[in-house]
Amino acid sequence: MLQKLIKHLSALALLLPVIAYAQDSCANRGEMDPQYCDANHDLVADTPTDPKKLKTPSTLVFTFTPVEDPAVYDKIFKPFTDYLAQCTSKKVMFFQVQSNAAEIEAMRSGRLHVGGFSPGPTNFAVNIAGAVPFAVIGDAKGYQGYSLIVIVKKDSAIQKMTDLQGKKVAHTAPSSNSGHMAPVALFPKLGVTPDKDYKVIFSGKHDQSILGVNSGDYDAAAVASDVFDRMVDRGAIKAENFRVIYRSEKFPTQDFSYAHDLEPKFRDKMLKCFYEYRFTDELKKAFSGADRFYPINFKKDFEMIRFVAHTAGESFSRAAYEKQQAATKK
Repeated sequence: MLQKLIKHLSALALLLPVIAYAQDSCANRGEMDPQYCDANHDLVADTPTDPKKLKTPSTLVFTFTPVEDPAVYDKIFKPFTDYLAQCTSKKVMFFQVQSNAAEIEAMRSGRLHVGGFSPGPTNFAVNIAGAVPFAVIGDAKGYQGYSLIVIVKKDSAIQKMTDLQGKKVAHTAPSSNSGHMAPVALFPKLGVTPDKDYKVIFSGKHDQSILGVNSGDYDAAAVASDVFDRMVDRGAIKAENFRVIYRSEKFPTQDFSYAHDLEPKFRDKMLKCFYEYRFTDELKKAFSGADRFYPINFKKDFEMIRFVAHTAGESFSRAAYEKQQAATKK
């Protein structure tokens, strides 16, 4: 009896590697969640090989990063979503999201098919939601970039970065590139370390940080230059009421990503629609003269953003994301 048991256990031991391989035949996934794979090392989730896992939505759900009031962009993108519906022969719905976390969760759960993401959260969207970045707003010369800027009120006594010590300084959210991770990575070399020389106050959004400086709730704020410029263009704020005491080198601005499990033929048709579209005058005005969705390569074009995050000691794993969300709620 004992010999039979040993024989059976030995056979099971031989099968275990095969079973494990059957359960996870992915050769590489980096920091991605277990349901995704990156066999070709391009840093984004591979398209599922099982046809049953592919999606061709009857209603294509689209959104734009919640850096400002979502209702503003619902209206601005209406001509585009109408065009996208005609071009793809699908219904298109603009999905208003109130936070980066809500946008990531919507794509992870399959409720969002394509949309604009802020640069920082994009890396989490790629790893835990299967987002595949494919375009950034731009023009014939290339894609738009933005800088991290630090703003203060015009009459503020703060003149240089070291003057931020002991002040009330707004960051936007833990996952934001310009709103948090870039300041953590870049500010120490300028003589001021966030959460050491000043306490970080998370405002939730770039526009809230900007308005908070304007109202006096914050002494200064680290925000994205493109959001600041758009608010000036819309008349939401007056540029002359602020001073910029720091401006970084440029980063890619909001990218557009699709869900990795879209059926390839439908996905390629949708991408063609994006790339061929030319912006309305209202969209051009909203995005500083940009007139198109400019193709990008996530591995290459987001390298600097990943560098900033890693320099700041951040990763883009599920554990890192949950830690950031917990910090936001404190």
